[in-house]
Amino acid sequence: MIRWKLAVVMAERNISNKELAALIGMHPTSFSRLKTRRRLTRIDEATLSALCRALKCQPGDLMVYEEDEPDRLK
Repeated sequence: MIRWKLAVVMAERNISNKELAALIGMHPTSFSRLKTRRRLTRIDEATLSALCRALKCQPGDLMVYEEDEPDRLK
């Protein structure tokens, strides 16, 4: 699964929801939903580019791949 790390990156850069939402041109409520996701479902290229530009980071800084836990059938 792809784990979304936007909240972590924001905390490291000490930037608020409201400030980042304004920088990327997104409504604060929509941005809050985007930030609180734990798993990355979909994100369009324009939004990802805007986040990277505003946070001065690479896309890989905002997400990480983690192996899913195997099913425990026994």
